[in-house]
Amino acid sequence: MKVDLNELLPCILYLALIVLVITLIVLIIKLMKTLNKVDEVLNDVDSKMKKVDGVFDIIDRTTDFANSISDKVINGISGAVNKVFKKRRGKKDE
Repeated sequence: MKVDLNELLPCILYLALIVLVITLIVLIIKLMKTLNKVDEVLNDVDSKMKKVDGVFDIIDRTTDFANSISDKVINGISGAVNKVFKKRRGKKDE
């Protein structure tokens, strides 16, 4: 029984190609399942972030309001201090 290499080599290559195609199909199916799970997780995170976004908006508005109040108070105090020093300088110049 003599085996011809010209017949054996193509058979081995075809068998390897069939195994490779089947492996790729299985990997693609698993990848699709994984991507579906990732998509579900991302949708869940997105919906939860939309719920929390209102809280962050309230915090942002509150800090902006507190910042504007503190700016007004500081401007008032610095204006009063400037007036006091201007009066003292004016008395010294006379």
